[in-house]
Amino acid sequence: MTIYRVLLLFLLWVCLPNFSSTEMLFRRTSEPQTKVVKPRTAGRDGKVLHRQKRGWMWNQFFLLEEYTGSDYQYVGKLHSDQDKGDGSLKYILSGDGAGTLFIIDEKTGDIHATRRIDREEKAFYTLRAQAINRRTLRPVEPESEFVIKIHDINDNEPTFPEEIYTASVPEMSVVGTSVVQVTATDADDPSYGNSARVIYSILQGQPYFSVEPETGIIRTALPNMNRENREQYQVVIQAKDMGGQMGGLSGTTTVNITLTDVNDNPPRFSQNTIHLRVPESSPVGTAIGSVKATDADTGKNAEIEYRIIDGDGTDMFDIITQQDTQEGILTVKKPLDYESRRLYTLKVEAENTHVDPRFYYLGPFKDTTIVKISVEDVDEPPVFSRSSYLFEVHEDIEVGTIIGTVMARDPDSASSPIRFSLDRHTDLDRIFNIHSGNGSIYTSKPLDREISQWHNLSVIAAEINNPKETTRVAVFVRILDVNDNAPQFAVFYDTFVCENARPGQLIQTISAVDKDDPLGGQKFFFSLAAVNPNFTVQDNEDNTARILTRKNGFSRHEISSYLLPVVISDNDYPIQSSTGTLTIRVCACDSQGNMQSCSAEALLLPAGLSTGALIAILLCIIILLVIVVLFAALKRQRKKEPLILSKEDIRDNIVSYNDEGGGEEDTQAFDIGTLRNPAVIEDKKLRRDIIPETLFIPRRTPSAPDNTDVRDFINERLKEHDIDPTAPPYDSLATYAYEGNDSIAESLSSLESGTTDGDQNYDYLREWGPRFNKLAEMYGGGESDKDS
Repeated sequence: MTIYRVLLLFLLWVCLPNFSSTEMLFRRTSEPQTKVVKPRTAGRDGKVLHRQKRGWMWNQFFLLEEYTGSDYQYVGKLHSDQDKGDGSLKYILSGDGAGTLFIIDEKTGDIHATRRIDREEKAFYTLRAQAINRRTLRPVEPESEFVIKIHDINDNEPTFPEEIYTASVPEMSVVGTSVVQVTATDADDPSYGNSARVIYSILQGQPYFSVEPETGIIRTALPNMNRENREQYQVVIQAKDMGGQMGGLSGTTTVNITLTDVNDNPPRFSQNTIHLRVPESSPVGTAIGSVKATDADTGKNAEIEYRIIDGDGTDMFDIITQQDTQEGILTVKKPLDYESRRLYTLKVEAENTHVDPRFYYLGPFKDTTIVKISVEDVDEPPVFSRSSYLFEVHEDIEVGTIIGTVMARDPDSASSPIRFSLDRHTDLDRIFNIHSGNGSIYTSKPLDREISQWHNLSVIAAEINNPKETTRVAVFVRILDVNDNAPQFAVFYDTFVCENARPGQLIQTISAVDKDDPLGGQKFFFSLAAVNPNFTVQDNEDNTARILTRKNGFSRHEISSYLLPVVISDNDYPIQSSTGTLTIRVCACDSQGNMQSCSAEALLLPAGLSTGALIAILLCIIILLVIVVLFAALKRQRKKEPLILSKEDIRDNIVSYNDEGGGEEDTQAFDIGTLRNPAVIEDKKLRRDIIPETLFIPRRTPSAPDNTDVRDFINERLKEHDIDPTAPPYDSLATYAYEGNDSIAESLSSLESGTTDGDQNYDYLREWGPRFNKLAEMYGGGESDKDS
């Protein structure tokens, strides 16, 4: 580097006439100075003043950048003609960097740079210089401006804005196809020398790519580069200044180049023949398998469309292109039958959907393969001869008549026998039945079109060898009409005739309905069953008739109503007819024929008593009867008075014990030992079933030994009671219910208090308050009677 800078300084010394390696002085010219004479002017001292030419001339100073010496770098020298060398002048420097970057010797005018200067930071400096008298401080020369220009040296290498570039180029591109342009910049001065002149070269990436030296454009260098062989390339580009000469500085960058795909590869099947299997029971639309052709390209260039172009199964199968997997899915187009055909052969083609015309010469961009499809046998359910059946039958057929036959067969080669049955959910009334062997459907109950015109049945056919294989078919039975219903009145007619009616007066228009539905439509005829002197029927020939009067005036006192039989018949075969009876009431009408009253009893009622009044009277009678019934019920209830009539009734609750014994097997309900030992029963207890007027002392019965038979014991006791004078009569019922030993607290019942030996004093009941007065009267009075 030192040698290079020395050479550069030498070149500057030779090329620049104003450049001095020792000093760059602002010298006076060697030519005689021409004095410019102005008009004479008298000065203060009376002398004539003359204008003189300037005493110094300024030039540019040049300074090399990046000075590496230890001393201050010498820039140049300022010198004035007025300087006698006696030190009377003082040089002053001002401007860019004066005093810091640039200093001047006040006496000699030498200018030095205090530090190393970088041209890339600042290319020139503008300063001002002036020479003044040191004693008077007056300028001896006018202030002048000069420039210090920094001369560039090659101290900056070329740099790229990106360390790594990414680019792409289509594969199979021709030689010289532009890939990308890279540009390096050099911070050196482009106007001075070759420091900033950059030349590009390729260090890595040959022989695939090249670079233009002047522009940095990278181009392909090999033909037919195939992405399928290699997709990624790394190219290193060098930028060197000094025009690429030796000694120039350089910089590098990396360019990653990717070959993009083009459609230069056709699809290819890996197999010439593909075998697939499909059960014959597969429904339409079932996917049976897939075929796939491989394409070395990617993206849309690898998109493939599949089609069936030939074969004996083009009408039985279809193929669908699966976009995400680029497969061809074979599906069933029509139902298959193993018994009809067992093998199909298809020719399938795979073709690119996006073909680049530039690569037609590499084609064709399609391929074919043979697909053989074997149909597998499956135990199929029976097949009916029709998809549905329609039978028509008249409603008057006899029970057991065959209305139609369904037929089914086993499509398998085994040809299993078929069993037919009816789905009873479609024939809940069991009107029909079917022969299990031949499929004949016959009636099991009479048919009636008027109840149900259609019957929708479901017939099941099952293989006898494999009952799980079943098939259903719909059977529609239409019941045809037979004229088996006679016409009737359409509605119930409430007919009346006015007492003041005249002959030929219309009193009613009648019509009829028929449950039958003849093909030609309904047609009814009306007539009287017998000649009637009072009324007649006139047929309107539109399925209606008019009832007309035949005499003048009617009397409801004589006859309140008339019965008129009307015969209605139809015109179908066989003719059906019925007789309907009209009840015609005789009513009182006003002058306009409006009915007022039809009851004969209404004439006996007083004038002015309306129907509302009769209803009011009837309601009053009903209310009176209800009051009487309630009164009688209350009176009967009052007769049932309780034993205690006092308002202070001491009874609070009535508890009923309805417990039954356990029967003969219940040994816990009684103790048989009690019958053998009557001593356990307390003596001196009075009988409750006789009047205690004459008191007898109960007889003491000896105890029976433990080994005594129960039957002997009971007979002995019966004899004792027969001779007992205190025993009840024979027609009385004595209940012996032994409850066990008494409680220590004895009985709390007041009803047994009279059977004890001691006299009871019930006077304390009076002290308990008014609520116990009744008891005090009952038991207190009883005690006094006993004493008497």
